[in-house]
Amino acid sequence: MLTFFAMVPIMIAVFLYVLPFKKIARALAIVAQLALTCAAFYLFLLCKEGDVVTPIGGYLGALGIILKADTLSSVFLLLTSFIFLVVSVYSFRDRGRQLFWFFLFIWQGLLNGVFLTGDLFNAFILIEVVTVVVAVLIMFNRDNRSMYDGMIYLMVNVVAMQFYLFGVGYLYKLTGVLDMQAVAQAIPLLDPASLVLPFALIMTAICLKCALAPLYSWLPKAHGTPGAPSAVSAILSGLHIKASIYLFIRVQEVFQAITVPGFFLVIGIITAIAGFVLAVSQSDIKLILAYSTISQIGMVMIGLNVADVSSYTGSLYHMINHALFKTALFLSAGVIAQAYRTRDINKIRGVLRRYPLMGAATVMAILGITGAPLTNGSISKYFIMSGADLALSTLLICINLGTIIIFIKYAAILFGRPDPGQETVKIDGFKQAATLALGIFCLAGGVFGAQLVEFLFNVPVQVDAVGYFEKIAIFAASGVVGYLLFTRYIQKSPLFQRIRGMEFSFRWMCVSMGAFFAVTLLTVRLFQ
Repeated sequence: MLTFFAMVPIMIAVFLYVLPFKKIARALAIVAQLALTCAAFYLFLLCKEGDVVTPIGGYLGALGIILKADTLSSVFLLLTSFIFLVVSVYSFRDRGRQLFWFFLFIWQGLLNGVFLTGDLFNAFILIEVVTVVVAVLIMFNRDNRSMYDGMIYLMVNVVAMQFYLFGVGYLYKLTGVLDMQAVAQAIPLLDPASLVLPFALIMTAICLKCALAPLYSWLPKAHGTPGAPSAVSAILSGLHIKASIYLFIRVQEVFQAITVPGFFLVIGIITAIAGFVLAVSQSDIKLILAYSTISQIGMVMIGLNVADVSSYTGSLYHMINHALFKTALFLSAGVIAQAYRTRDINKIRGVLRRYPLMGAATVMAILGITGAPLTNGSISKYFIMSGADLALSTLLICINLGTIIIFIKYAAILFGRPDPGQETVKIDGFKQAATLALGIFCLAGGVFGAQLVEFLFNVPVQVDAVGYFEKIAIFAASGVVGYLLFTRYIQKSPLFQRIRGMEFSFRWMCVSMGAFFAVTLLTVRLFQ
């Protein structure tokens, strides 16, 4: 059964490319995506009763190639199917893009493979192939900037995965197996000092794929490049990066014998702060969204590395929520930029007045990402903070204040009067429906948040009424403080204008990889 989740999207891709009746092919592809989403939900229900395993070629055990679905991987499969379904509806009327649809569904099949594989080397192969596919989609419109950004994305990720390959090779030398479960069973029998090098190598690659500080410079080039279709930016920021965080979780499970107290927690904090500073410095709406993704990844990493079940589960739920509201924001930004013929935030005004449905979807997504009461982001951030001590809770409040400031700036596009001389463009109904659906899910994920967390992750949770009202008060106070900080200081500060142009070249990205590897190696060695 599990092989279908990797093969069916690829079959859809070929079908779309060769069928001469383009509209019929796309309609059938959407039906197939809907069926795949239903199948993913059925698999999720099966995994609630136990893991589902498919041996490829009939070989069982550590020497075979195993596809395995558990609760976590089945949730991400369901999320992947749903996001690609929404993007398919969004792109339905886009003309002359059969090759785009072909690569889009190849991408989905590869991501499904990443979520299902239980083999460290197979994960490497899948990630390398998906890197090439994404690079092609970034460069799809073939303008100079997109070609440059796509090549940077490709080269940086290829270099990073060499760290991963060397780490897996060294691990195979120590254990004699590549199956994640078998490696996890063998590691406690080994000298912890011998595991320091493979752990540092593998984690350097995965942390770059997650865009953690200081390895995030490739992300805005890929996610915010002007020429990439909006659907590509949306999937990159909303979904693709979740596959890297998923691998981070799996590798941590493999290396349970390696203890690095607080290391990735500190990295997460630095990432969240850096993402805020860089996001609020931008004037391009796609770059604002791209850098804010870095900040949200930092928050997810904080929750994953707090020794508390509620915080860990809250981070998992925040990954799902981020996929919903960030996909909605990128899809709406693409429509808005096309309608206004600019991506400069200072030249876009009156979206709610001119395009009310797209404006409403943007409002719901903004409320979600800022953690406004009764939205999905509010629930996930509540659980992340519930397991933190006072100092870390205060820091998380400050990080969310940064997110609020980012989207106070971004929300300016919704209000004001549009230029009277600017033509009102008719927006495709499919694009509006897809984006609005994601916005509604942002609200539903908050109203039924606790029930969804328990249903998805089999973790009994409860929202304390007093604690939640306290969070509402903190959010309201943060909104006031954020507005005052933005209007009185940040908006006028030349410092943020200077930061706007700061970016690493390919050479400095490679240097940052080497530095991160060295710091990780020394830190891990210190604690073993």
